[in-house]
Amino acid sequence: MIEVSVVNKSKNNLPEYETEHAAGLDLRADVTKQISILPGERKLIGTGLYIELPVGYEAQIRPRSGLALKKGVTILNSPGTIDADYRGEVGIILINHSDKTVIIEPGERICQMVVKKYEQIKWKPVEFIQQSRRGEGGFGHTGNK
Repeated sequence: MIEVSVVNKSKNNLPEYETEHAAGLDLRADVTKQISILPGERKLIGTGLYIELPVGYEAQIRPRSGLALKKGVTILNSPGTIDADYRGEVGIILINHSDKTVIIEPGERICQMVVKKYEQIKWKPVEFIQQSRRGEGGFGHTGNK
């Protein structure tokens, strides 16, 4: 388990894992009144959280399945990435894919955050790359047998 420094400027408690083996923490909307999202509309919703991740880690922002199923709301730019050197407020871009206006309540759980290790790469310029059995097949290629 790693420690992540956090400043919580919201009225919400710090996010917690909802179950013993959960991978993600539910983040909540830091809004003072209901927010309406029209069909097809997207809005940036603040969480009031400011985090300092250790170098070599990122925070991934992912949709909540219940919000998607019940309200038709999901995350744009999913999964979103919060880099270890970002120090601004964690903001969530929600989009309403339903045909009805959706209301986001103060303190409502709006996404999940999963912290993951990553590695940076160093490019190795070459003239050719090794061939594989798959080759250039992509975009559904393996399902077309």
